[in-house]
Amino acid sequence: MEKQPVQTGQKVELTITGYSHSGEGVGKYEGFTLFVPFAVLGERVLAQVEAVKKNHGRARMVEVIRPSPERSAPPCGVFGKCGGCQLQHVSYAEQLRMKERQVRDSFFRIGRMEEVMIHPVIGMDHPWGYRNKAQVPFGMEGGKVVAGFYAPKSHRIVDTDACLIQHPLNDRVIRKVKQLARRLNTPIYDERNHCGILRHVMVRTGFHTGECMVVLVTNGENLPRRQQWVEELRREIPGLKSVVQNVNPRRTNVILGPENRLLWGRKVIYDRIGDVVFAISPNSFFQVNPVQTKVLYDQVAKYAALTGVETVIDAYCGIGTIALYLARRAKRVYGVDVVGAAIRDAKQNAALNGMGHVTFEEGAAEEVMPRWHREGIRPDVIVLDPPRKGCDPALLETAASMKPGRIVYVSCNPATLARDAKYLSELGYRVREVQPVDMFPQTGHVECCALLEPK
Repeated sequence: MEKQPVQTGQKVELTITGYSHSGEGVGKYEGFTLFVPFAVLGERVLAQVEAVKKNHGRARMVEVIRPSPERSAPPCGVFGKCGGCQLQHVSYAEQLRMKERQVRDSFFRIGRMEEVMIHPVIGMDHPWGYRNKAQVPFGMEGGKVVAGFYAPKSHRIVDTDACLIQHPLNDRVIRKVKQLARRLNTPIYDERNHCGILRHVMVRTGFHTGECMVVLVTNGENLPRRQQWVEELRREIPGLKSVVQNVNPRRTNVILGPENRLLWGRKVIYDRIGDVVFAISPNSFFQVNPVQTKVLYDQVAKYAALTGVETVIDAYCGIGTIALYLARRAKRVYGVDVVGAAIRDAKQNAALNGMGHVTFEEGAAEEVMPRWHREGIRPDVIVLDPPRKGCDPALLETAASMKPGRIVYVSCNPATLARDAKYLSELGYRVREVQPVDMFPQTGHVECCALLEPK
């Protein structure tokens, strides 16, 4: 590797001229790019180089020499130590501008699309307390039970009793579980030695219904004094409808194991998106920000432009949230997902809402959709809502070959959205416009809804 103008341990002054995709400050020292966490656009900073690679390096903030007017005092006492948030040091208005730039940069750099209409990001009136699901690891530190989120790029737990982006009921449950684990002497899981019992607690709260589910994740089937666990939680947690033990005996970073045991109450809790009711199980994928989910789904509905006579296909449909949200405006809706458990939930949700004109099928969308086409199904609108890695090229080819009048692409990753939009452009579809939505305030993530139409 050729010699770089900086070396590890060196302190340098630089001006922050941009942001990375995760919200870190970006500046150049003698033409060499450095990423500086917790720096804000326009600031002059002193930073210490921590790592040097061929084309870039990373540096730790030492001092803000000339602060930006957009710098904000983080209200959370563990911000910077906990890896849950990345942007509390930036004003919310600047967070939204940062995310808009991220989307624009992705379409320019990856999609090679300079003239796509990208709207300003739709933010929240109150960008705190929005998360309806918490997943918190447990551990021991200095002989004391700790629970909280991991420090950045580590498995070291930052003990905390409150998270400002969590629904307050989630925080209350986690505090109670921590107290009970201490009082009942429940052995805490040690991931290094794969021993102990309590690994995680997952809390799900119905934002609109107030219903609460507590999932105790255990290393094996044994949960000592489980009846006392249930009685204490029932006494202390308002809105509690479900207590579940999830059995995860594996050496893995995956939080939930293959088996759920209902200890008390119902197998599901209920919540709403608009006027559609959803049953939510421990394993259900349900958007974590219910306020902005409705904003996002209203945008999907706007781009779908349904009049009541259309046929819609929802690929990557999950438990059917988008499909069912659109169903009252459509003649027929078809949803497909490769996850069997999600499809079972989707069918139950369709029945729960009395939507007999919605069909869900398990399988790979690129295999199921061509068969639907052979069976005479002609979609007017196809909705794509893939995971972060984006769509399989075969699915994009399948979607384009079905010749819908509109493709609505919902994405949690602007980079893969831009990549897939470029491929759809080669298949005959152009991006008409993109509406970013801030689903995850105080973090570097942004959701997008894109409308594509035939050229």
